[in-house]
Amino acid sequence: VQLQASGGGLVQPGGSLRLSCAASGFSLDNYAIGWFRQAPGKEREGVSAISSSDGSRYYADTVKGRFTISADAAKNTVYLQMNSLKPEDTAIYYCAAGGYWVQSALARRTEAPAHDYDYWGQGTLVTVSS
Repeated sequence: VQLQASGGGLVQPGGSLRLSCAASGFSLDNYAIGWFRQAPGKEREGVSAISSSDGSRYYADTVKGRFTISADAAKNTVYLQMNSLKPEDTAIYYCAAGGYWVQSALARRTEAPAHDYDYWGQGTLVTVSS
């Protein structure tokens, strides 16, 4: 099982980036994928998640209306489209895969905690700065 996050970079405030999380060794039909981020000196926070089994999605209040999560089953990849980026979005972004407990939380339209995720990818750095 492997998760490969990519797509980070430097962008000006108001700009956009699309992060990718390529999964291998398992099917997105069986696992939900979540995006988390951690800024310097801050705790890790959940950003968004998607369960391909039923299409359930979660967004943190801080990114609602600006970020969109989607999944491409053929490519076994989850994307996080980030628009209207703000300096406070600067962080290392991680993707993670979780099974039953994460899928159940998403089906209830609630956030699954990080400890419910089974597999984690390496991070990709997003820097929003002028």
